[in-house]
Amino acid sequence: MNSCLYECRVMHQRLAPKPHRFDYRLFYFAVDLDELETLHRRLRLFSVNRPNLYSLRESDFLPTHEPLHNTSPAPDIPRLPHRNPPSLKSRVLAWLADRGVEASGARVVLVTLPRIAGYLFNPVSFYFCFDRTGAPLTAIAEVTNTFREMKPFHVSERTGEKTFHLRTPKNFYVSPFSDVDVEFDFTLRTPGERLSIQIDDYVAGERTLISTLHGPRAALTDARLAWFTLKYPLLTLRVIALIHWHALILWLKRIPWFAKAARATDQRDLYRPHASVASAKP
Repeated sequence: MNSCLYECRVMHQRLAPKPHRFDYRLFYFAVDLDELETLHRRLRLFSVNRPNLYSLRESDFLPTHEPLHNTSPAPDIPRLPHRNPPSLKSRVLAWLADRGVEASGARVVLVTLPRIAGYLFNPVSFYFCFDRTGAPLTAIAEVTNTFREMKPFHVSERTGEKTFHLRTPKNFYVSPFSDVDVEFDFTLRTPGERLSIQIDDYVAGERTLISTLHGPRAALTDARLAWFTLKYPLLTLRVIALIHWHALILWLKRIPWFAKAARATDQRDLYRPHASVASAKP
């Protein structure tokens, strides 16, 4: 199977306006979307669209059948009824096609955190697409904030045979300590024996935050899932707890704080908008 796990170390290093650094360990799933049925059938601890200890619900990702909030000028995209969304892979391929990427027949690997004991919190997911020959084609980074809003970014610039890059204005509320017009700088290396991802923040051309995700590949088996469950218990709850704990530390350090509603109309091209932006007037 192409699907696997990655045992990773996450590092966040804030460079300005005041330094702050922390890191922690966790594991990510890398799921070939063509193997969902096989994984659902073979694994006892992992299910697709069904409750389990680890559960991947296709509706949790890239909801292109739902309205896009405060969208930038773009061609009209037909929306399918929410009650009958297409498969996740078909949504990924349609999203890419709308951006001029011919990906029919492509293989898509989703690197993500699934629901764990029913609880979902997933700061960022990555879709790596490969053409019919197996060569890297393009990538998508789907960022989710603590308000459960989602925003996909097309990371398509080649900076190497297996590396994709994008620098773009965020126009999205990720943290109260990062304004919405900060630039994201994504560097995504196609996963193989190791996963290697970096996402930095830039303000006026100066890097202010470094975030990395690195780790080796591991087999996706029930035995490995059982071991990782003991090694990293309540993983998604731990991630959300760490985010709030370090937010408290930054607040105590008097890092400038930005209210979400303060620049609601600058938060664009996102799915499942929070009430603080959904009702905002341009």
